[in-house]
Amino acid sequence: MSETAVSNYATCAGYEIHYLEWGRPELPPVIAWHGLARVGRDFDTLARHLSARFRVIAPDTIGRGLSQWADDADSDYCFAIYSSVVADLCDQLGIGTLRWIGTSMGGSLGIWVAGGLLKDRVTHLVINDIGPELPQAAMDRISTYLGAPPVMDTVGELETYLREIYAPFGFISDSEWRAMTEASFRRLENGRVTSHYDPRIAHHFTSHPDDWRLWDRYDVITAKCLLLRGDTSDLLSSAMAEDMTRRGPHAQLVICSGCGHAPALNAPEQMDLIAGFLSS
Repeated sequence: MSETAVSNYATCAGYEIHYLEWGRPELPPVIAWHGLARVGRDFDTLARHLSARFRVIAPDTIGRGLSQWADDADSDYCFAIYSSVVADLCDQLGIGTLRWIGTSMGGSLGIWVAGGLLKDRVTHLVINDIGPELPQAAMDRISTYLGAPPVMDTVGELETYLREIYAPFGFISDSEWRAMTEASFRRLENGRVTSHYDPRIAHHFTSHPDDWRLWDRYDVITAKCLLLRGDTSDLLSSAMAEDMTRRGPHAQLVICSGCGHAPALNAPEQMDLIAGFLSS
């Protein structure tokens, strides 16, 4: 089992993309896509767990982490561009069929590609705590805070902030919190620190609101589907989760206790569940 990831870069859809790779290249490939303002390092614990059986690829979306920022935020921070990045990356890495794990926005992107551009290539889809539709109130709330990331004097202050806002992820060890913080910050010209993303990613909600209305794509997915919902999630309602078990790929629904939005996918029972599903 690989204990560390290999850090790589590729030019996809015109952008330099950073991605982490776990496991041997001949193993079945898994794409792990992070949440809205997060980075690929969020999957470190899960990827390490899966790496004996799978080749795990965890990219940073454009505008996040070590990937290039968009030239035109209004046109390029959207699922059409992200899916082109996905297809280009898979082609460059020699990936034909693939399994997909997506947390929050990564789950929405999974629905987009599994019900569209990569419909015939995605065999297993793990959707972590998001549905084919977002309430307008949620989009308004998220776009407001997303466009004004916090500015701190120290990395320690940022870690305290991240521990507060991501408390709904569930249990995260001290070492995981530190790793998350170090992957989540960048220094400004004045030496202060802020979150490691382009604030203009908030334009996705205003410039491409239809990206978050995905029932038509969900209904044509043929991949096996596992849906995870935090038991106190405020983004994926119980009613929508149940609808997802009856429509489209008839997702297998599992409730993750002690979590809100979104389960961190680092608990042994969560990792074993995903490993078993991906092996099915």
